[in-house]
Order: sequence, then structure tokens, then C-alpha cells
Amino acid sequence: MAPGPAPDSPRSSQSPAPSGAQGDLELELLGLANALYNLGTTVINDSTKERDKPGGGKQVGLRVNEVISHLGTIDDMAQHIPTMIPMQVLADIDNSRNPMQLTRERLERAATENQFMNGKIAAIDSYRKYLDEALAQNFPELEEHLQAQAGQQVSKSVEVILAEPATNGANGNGHAL
Repeated sequence: MAPGPAPDSPRSSQSPAPSGAQGDLELELLGLANALYNLGTTVINDSTKERDKPGGGKQVGLRVNEVISHLGTIDDMAQHIPTMIPMQVLADIDNSRNPMQLTRERLERAATENQFMNGKIAAIDSYRKYLDEALAQNFPELEEHLQAQAGQQVSKSVEVILAEPATNGANGNGHAL
């Protein structure tokens, strides 16, 4: 049975790396992960008896040099890749939080806030309509002016709805998605 996609990966674990600089970087990161794993197992397996032997203890140093070599290569490769990663994403990964889960949570939060704001806008529009009707009843000379203003507001609302993406501008309120 072939392994399926990795649980936190957007692509199958068996799929090839993308071509170009990003693919090379991905392969180098995989090499770094393996070098770090090898360093960890070497440190665990290294006992004081082996260190006392002639030539012993050098394994850890070799593994550290491999890790440093991979890090240097990755640093050199980073100069040629324009992709920027937000610091918040890196901080979340350092704190063992899944970026895919965070993205879903932020999208859900933006959608909830969007619905809440749409409810507020509908309530204000309804209030304005009732206020305009009451003003027109009590001040008939303002009725013509109030109807002209209401027509302008409706046309602006339609333009805003048509111009905004499906999230209705959730990025505009300071949320990084």
C-alpha cells in the first residue's frame, strides 16, 4: 500500500519536488532534516566509553559539520528566492502550531467578523430608512432631499458589494490571512 499525503503537507509525500530554485531548496531542507536527525541519534548513541577510544567522539563533530554545511547552503539559496514568509508563521511553527490549522481558523474568524459587520450595516441601513421616513413625515420640505441621498447610498452600496472579493475585504481590518 502506497503512503498517502503527509497529514500537514499540501502535497503527497511521494511527489517530486518542484523544479527550479524552490525544488532545490526543498531538497536541501530535507537534507538538513536528515542531518539533524543523524546528529541527534549520534549524540544519544555517543557514550563516554566511545569518547575515550582513539578516534572516538569525532562522529558528533562530523554530524555538526554536516548540519552547518546544510545551513550554509540554505542561506546561500535564500538569496535567490524572493518568497517572503511572515514572522508570525515562523513563530507559530516554533510554538508547534500547524500553519494550515491557523489559516483555517483565521479564515473562519474573518468570515464570522464579516457576517457580524454585514449585520451591523443592515441594521444601520434599516435605521436610516426609518429615520428618513419619520423625517419626511414631520418635515415634508426635506422629503426630496432625503430621497436623493437614499438613492446615492444604494448605488454606493451596490458598487462596494460588486468591487469586494468573496471575503468582503476581511484583509482590510488588519487580519493577516
